[in-house]
Amino acid sequence: MDAAAMTDMLWLIVGLAAGTAHFGLLRWNTALYLTGAGLARPLGIQAVRLAATTLLLAFAASHGVLPLLTATAGVLLARLVVVRLVRRMTAQP
Repeated sequence: MDAAAMTDMLWLIVGLAAGTAHFGLLRWNTALYLTGAGLARPLGIQAVRLAATTLLLAFAASHGVLPLLTATAGVLLARLVVVRLVRRMTAQP
């Protein structure tokens, strides 16, 4: 495997990790909103979650279009995985 393919694989892995964290925290964040215990904590978590994902994708974009597309593909793939896992966890027998 050449260096370019390894770099692309690294961006995909970074995107997968960021996407998993982003959408995993989204589930937790939604639960915080639903408790009605206040808005400060969930709003803060949401701001950090969105800022971190934005910064990661901006960093990828600063390295070129291919790293941006690869990292974004990782985030979107992570979304599919997290949504399926949550559906299985919440499905009633």
